[in-house]
Amino acid sequence: MASKHARTNRQIRVPQVRVIAEDGEQVGVIPTDQAMAMAQEKGLDLVEVAPNADPPVCRIMDYGKYKYEQQKKQQSARKKQSQVQIKEIKFRPKTDEHDYQTKMKHIRRFLDGGDRVKVTIFFRGREIVHKDRGNMILERVAEDLADEAKVEQSARSEGRTMFILLAPDKKQPEKKQQGANE
Repeated sequence: MASKHARTNRQIRVPQVRVIAEDGEQVGVIPTDQAMAMAQEKGLDLVEVAPNADPPVCRIMDYGKYKYEQQKKQQSARKKQSQVQIKEIKFRPKTDEHDYQTKMKHIRRFLDGGDRVKVTIFFRGREIVHKDRGNMILERVAEDLADEAKVEQSARSEGRTMFILLAPDKKQPEKKQQGANE
């Protein structure tokens, strides 16, 4: 409702305001002084909730309690939100089979953790003329992980590097849960 810096009580300096009572009932357009007196009578605050309206809309409420509730809502929203990171695994055009398999294990672990993975091929010196080898490695990675991940960004080349971006396949966690239930 109210913004981070909602004006309250004496900060409201307009001649008239539209007032909403603490129970949500509309009181109507009344002078600001009268609205403040109503709020003080009840031991509550007059809070401006729609400053751009004509006249501004104010609500009678306990502002401290309102701020506390808003803070709690933000905290719970932050807890529920999961952060997806981009992990990077680097290959070279001459990566051997064993190293390839080890790096694939790491990629699978990152994908299972829900992270996106950037697979990079780095070319040194004259290796840059063998971009086809780099492309073959990236295609093989995408093919080997086809059941676990989807290619979010296909092979791109930037300077001395080539890369693809992989994201975990959303269908995968369901399969694991079914396997655990059986």
